[in-house]
Amino acid sequence: MDRRKSLKTLLVGSVGAGVFVEACKSSDKKAIADSADAALADRMQEEKKHLENLNKQENFFTEHEMKTITVLGDIIIPKDAVSGSASEAKVPEFIEFIVKDMPDHQLPMRGGLRWLDMHCLKKTEKAFIDLDAKQQLSIVDEIAYPEKAKPNVKQGVAFFNKIRDLVTTGFFTSEIGVKDLGYMGNTPNQWNGVPADVLKQYNLAYTEKENKECASYS
Repeated sequence: MDRRKSLKTLLVGSVGAGVFVEACKSSDKKAIADSADAALADRMQEEKKHLENLNKQENFFTEHEMKTITVLGDIIIPKDAVSGSASEAKVPEFIEFIVKDMPDHQLPMRGGLRWLDMHCLKKTEKAFIDLDAKQQLSIVDEIAYPEKAKPNVKQGVAFFNKIRDLVTTGFFTSEIGVKDLGYMGNTPNQWNGVPADVLKQYNLAYTEKENKECASYS
């Protein structure tokens, strides 16, 4: 299965329903992690002050946790022929920003990362980031599919659902992700009227005046 195409399908089809986590409040094309610059001219003063305070805070995640998030992010959205990986889109930095901006994410994320390492230690006597790529994928497969997951990894499933939401939100609100979606935004164009084959289908036609004044641009 092409993970990126599957995620794009889910996201594009669900934007109106608010599938992006609540963190996705910026219309910027760069990742929120990038847009957390208090010097951005389009920020209100209250927001600038809030961002300044966040930027002054110490990192929430430890170096080990950030490495784990980076590996998981690149498993969820790996680099392909179309665009870069989650880490290249600065998704780990985005998640670091989000857990400070929205502290409710902190306990589930830290607890989930801890669960992941403990689960790996019990099975392999190694932390998740110390496993080889094949072993890492095997662990992820245990928790990535809720309907297939065993009861003993229920906590891992909940954690993976959360980090997958954060990773996809961070990626598809980044410059890399927006280009990957092919989203062009509002772009100027010229309307040359209803195509002739469509008009013919409905037995319609422009008058000479309409063609000259309304439906033709050079």
